Amino acid sequence: MRKKVSIVGAGNVGATAAHWIADKELADVVLVDVIEGVPQGKGLDLLEAMPIAKRDVHVSGSNDYALTANSDVVIITAGIPRKPGMSRDDLLHTNFKIMSDVVQKVVAQSPESILIVVSNPLDAMAQTAYRQAGFNRERVIGMAGVLDSARFRAFIAEELQVSVENVTAFVLGGHGDTMVPLARYSTVAGIPITELIAPERLEQLVQRTRDGGAEIVKHLKTGSAFYAPSAATVEMAEAILKDKKKILPCAAYLDGEYGISGYYIGVPCKLGAAGLEQIVEIKLTAEEDAALKKSAAAVKELCAVIGV
Repeated sequence: MRKKVSIVGAGNVGATAAHWIADKELADVVLVDVIEGVPQGKGLDLLEAMPIAKRDVHVSGSNDYALTANSDVVIITAGIPRKPGMSRDDLLHTNFKIMSDVVQKVVAQSPESILIVVSNPLDAMAQTAYRQAGFNRERVIGMAGVLDSARFRAFIAEELQVSVENVTAFVLGGHGDTMVPLARYSTVAGIPITELIAPERLEQLVQRTRDGGAEIVKHLKTGSAFYAPSAATVEMAEAILKDKKKILPCAAYLDGEYGISGYYIGVPCKLGAAGLEQIVEIKLTAEEDAALKKSAAAVKELCAVIGV
């Protein structure tokens, strides 16, 4: 019997994630959205592409959560983007309500599922999902670090004119201005990038990584990134569905790791069939540790606004 993945939110990120999952033949897919006809139409369109792609996957869409019953993994992309004139707190409160509602409906249908949260502000939304679901921390994981690391890897590969397959990179911390790209742990074919890229140029690449989402929004003007975010989400889902024991940077609920307790922060995580199977603690310099703590403080501030 094939695995089942439900995706809440059939916008660009959710629909593109469905496309990646179907094309990799990872699982049957259910798209759910509040807008009548959108998940049904996109689901049917993807289903009709499967004979061409030669993939035996069933894709469907619904406005009702009943179709998501007994999902192995649920990817949550639901939420609204920040609109002109909207304060950060307004956005937080709106998406908090959406996330709370979604998680309650998801858990009612799939009490054994693993949740991957993609909605922004990421760390606070992952915290909301964790509180609302009542799951252990292993089964609620946030997607941010895989995306941020992919952006860093793309910029490094472009800078050095090497294959992206040669480049590894790690980005820790919250998803946003306080993220912590770790140049020391980033390599090209095992060679630290600190030996290949001059410090001032490396700092420019780090800053571009922090601004990665904003750079795309600036180009698009009426939307935000979706190819890379959806691909990052599916890499996490694949590690879980295939029990790969893959170490990826994800937002996880910390319970003393890195000296932080009670909040979702981006750290190296081993993902497998049980979800989050291990948090890998790496040694940080005093400067890196301070940056991670600063990132945690920013997440704590957001969570305080919505009381999670």
